[in-house]
Amino acid sequence: MSDYPKWFLDLCRSITAKRPKIVIDHILKNGHITTEELKNMYGYNHPPRAARDVRELGIPLKTFRVTASDGKKIAAYRFDTLQETRVKLNYGRTALSKDLKLKLIQKYGSKCFIYLEVMEERLLQVDHRIPYEVAGDDEIDLHPDNFMLLCASANRAKSWSCENCDNWKTIQDTEICRTCYWANPEEYSHISMRQIRRLDLIWKGKNVAQYEKIRSIAASTGKTIPDFVKEVIRRRLTEDS
Repeated sequence: MSDYPKWFLDLCRSITAKRPKIVIDHILKNGHITTEELKNMYGYNHPPRAARDVRELGIPLKTFRVTASDGKKIAAYRFDTLQETRVKLNYGRTALSKDLKLKLIQKYGSKCFIYLEVMEERLLQVDHRIPYEVAGDDEIDLHPDNFMLLCASANRAKSWSCENCDNWKTIQDTEICRTCYWANPEEYSHISMRQIRRLDLIWKGKNVAQYEKIRSIAASTGKTIPDFVKEVIRRRLTEDS
């Protein structure tokens, strides 16, 4: 630890969020941390996300390959070149998240990009349109067009879908992400590389009664609610044609 400059150690000690703090403390003590250690010692099933948390706090990490306990090559992380001005500048970017959220709300309204539901600002989270694990430094520009507002539920759904996509795991092509529903729900050609189209419908307040009526009719016909709604839409499209 004594090999690191004081300004950098002070910066590391100022970080209290659990996941990035674990990564930082482990590297300070051991020089690097592997994906195997993140999984087995700390229980993180998606190590790249833990590394991203550190990078998003402005602390540069370098990815390299090591041999795991089973003989396979895996990723490991250590601190990259430490330049005080650059690191502190990047660290300051975290304070921009509030400004970034405000810009997104001003442009699109206080609503989730996936569910299109208007909600309180505090319930919305700023997320990269293209995951950092795929885009890396290519998408480090903090322009609002590179980000989206998501509620916690949509963010979890996006994370699960992206992390189980072949593009996340092996291909790493930003253009595939750019044409995906999870990056651009406004106009997309696939969902996690599968030919799927998705429509999320939400009933709230006085409209809940409409949902309950749909549920009752669907049950009486022996259909699930999605199948019943699709049938109603098909009939309407047939009539219009």
